[in-house]
Amino acid sequence: MDSAASASPLTPSADHSIAVTNARRWAVVSLLFIASIINYFDRATISFALPLISRDFHLGPASEGLLLSSFFWSYTLMQLPIGAFADRLDLLWIYAATFALWSLAQGLTGLAASLAVLIALRMVLGIGESIYLPGGTKIVSLLYNRNERGAPSGFFDFGTRIGIAAGGLVMPLLLARFGWRWAFVAVGVPALVWLIPWFAVFPARAVRERARAARASLPRLGGRRHLRFNRNLLGICLGFFCFDYFWYLMVTWLPDYLYVERHLSIVKAGLYAALPYAVFGVSEPLGGWIADRLIHRGWDETRTRKGIVTVGFLFGLLIIPAARVRTAHEALALIVGAGFVGLSTANLLVILQSCAPPGEVGLWTGFENFAGNIGGILAPLVTGFLIKWSGSFLPAFILGPAILLSGLFSYWFIVGRLSPPVAATSSSPHS
Repeated sequence: MDSAASASPLTPSADHSIAVTNARRWAVVSLLFIASIINYFDRATISFALPLISRDFHLGPASEGLLLSSFFWSYTLMQLPIGAFADRLDLLWIYAATFALWSLAQGLTGLAASLAVLIALRMVLGIGESIYLPGGTKIVSLLYNRNERGAPSGFFDFGTRIGIAAGGLVMPLLLARFGWRWAFVAVGVPALVWLIPWFAVFPARAVRERARAARASLPRLGGRRHLRFNRNLLGICLGFFCFDYFWYLMVTWLPDYLYVERHLSIVKAGLYAALPYAVFGVSEPLGGWIADRLIHRGWDETRTRKGIVTVGFLFGLLIIPAARVRTAHEALALIVGAGFVGLSTANLLVILQSCAPPGEVGLWTGFENFAGNIGGILAPLVTGFLIKWSGSFLPAFILGPAILLSGLFSYWFIVGRLSPPVAATSSSPHS
């Protein structure tokens, strides 16, 4: 199946993509897409189950924020080591092992007898799920040329938003029928079936050889020096922190906002919360595809990808009036509009792939996701304390978009032109 004849053309010195059939490349990306659905379905279940868990464990807003934040402690700290592992270890096995770990942690959450055990299992879940972005981004960078990475990057990450949307559709029904404990077991353990097609489809030998070639290029590209002092990496990390703060505000608090502030039932809150997540998800491959097509037609890559990021970020402003309108349906319509922030996501991933040395795409993604998930730690905590202080979601809904838009400064004025990695040999890291 690894026929070079049907693979896309590439320039080995500039693009570290693999000679694998297009059908097999998309089969791998489709499995990454499914894994991303499961990944975010699992991490989001705590948000949908929060009212029931809070009732059983008598949690207040501050304790709820602590529980929502705990996943991100381990998830964030794992980003740098897991990024390095993605660059240096066998991607077939490291993705499979971490997938199995997070699925088992999810299932065992239903057996937790205390808040401390819940927090511990959420941290184990974070360790397992840490592979999804560094591993997925590394795999896409090896499978595809730089001018065609937008669509597959957006597609595999699209699964994360579908996972949350599916959680909003499925979890409320499971919670209402079986309670939160059995719901966690039911969505955790069966997911292990995903491992069967993963081992069947993944082109392990071809990926291993190309990853080895990418690592061998690092001395020529000055990878260690650029990693340590690269201005692009700094801008990417700052910008992604701003993006993730806004995203995790929506992920962790939206169902509870609809339940508590808008007085919807737990089933309706989950179903309605699924809508902005679905819009966010559909927008991801769309934004990446639009950029790929425009660049293919001769548009400047840097301005095109940064321009679509800007358009996407501006949609985040819609969440501010959502906290002030009178009806739940008006609020929901505005929050659904804010879901078009997803137009930016694929381009954020490709901006990193275009700036990073090919042998360190995983590590750079680890740095990016580490910075982003500091926002994941802060967003639920800060929101919880703002709600307790003000008695309203409005301050949190103002702060989120303000932080998001500040990320545009990083992408436009700190991150430079998106030059091929080979060009790094003759250009400044600050270009």
